Amino acid sequence: MEKKALNNRLKRIEGQIRGLQKMIEDDRQCSEILTQLSAVSGALEKTGQEIMREYAKSCIVEYEENQDDTLINNLIDTLSRFRKI
Repeated sequence: MEKKALNNRLKRIEGQIRGLQKMIEDDRQCSEILTQLSAVSGALEKTGQEIMREYAKSCIVEYEENQDDTLINNLIDTLSRFRKI
């Protein structure tokens, strides 16, 4: 995913967060807030998946060129941390 598309996605998420803040200030129903919170969470997860996909591709390409096991070990560590999020 290119930087511009990623930044646009993050700006949309930022707008969703501001919308959540306003919903709380406006005493909107909990069910509405939770629905919006779920949408934000999903958007963040999807963004993380896209970043992880690109990172994994670059690690694999670099590993193929250098045969450096450190690259694969770093990828595995990063995947493990990402799964905990």
